[in-house]
Amino acid sequence: MKTAIIQLYSREIDRLASEIEQYKEETSLWKLTDNISNCAGNLCLHLVGNLNHFIGRYIGNIDYVRQRNAEFNTKDVPKATLVSEVNKVKEVVLTALKNFPDAQLKKNYPIKKNGEVLTNEFMLMHLLWHLSYHVGQINYHRRLLDI
Repeated sequence: MKTAIIQLYSREIDRLASEIEQYKEETSLWKLTDNISNCAGNLCLHLVGNLNHFIGRYIGNIDYVRQRNAEFNTKDVPKATLVSEVNKVKEVVLTALKNFPDAQLKKNYPIKKNGEVLTNEFMLMHLLWHLSYHVGQINYHRRLLDI
């Protein structure tokens, strides 16, 4: 199971980097429309913060303080910086997962999520789904607004 989780995180984080790199116009990363309330740049920052917080901090024991509001309020970060941050979080996630003992997967995640006690395995699957969901949104945003 752990091998599959590592492979899937690696693939989805690579997809995130690829989607950001594919923007032709850097300013398009930050475009919004009446029907799209989160731009690709902020979704990217959100995913980096989310992964650093929930996997880096709680699975990998890194020193990370999340600034969730900044994930959605920061603007005009250069594309190269976003890609660099994605590559850094990939290393954090993969290192945390590789070093995480298999026996811990069935144990409880160290904090509650929305008031629920979840296993580490469940939380990792939830976070993977969250990552993939937002990467899909970024793909749609790029194809719609990077014109």
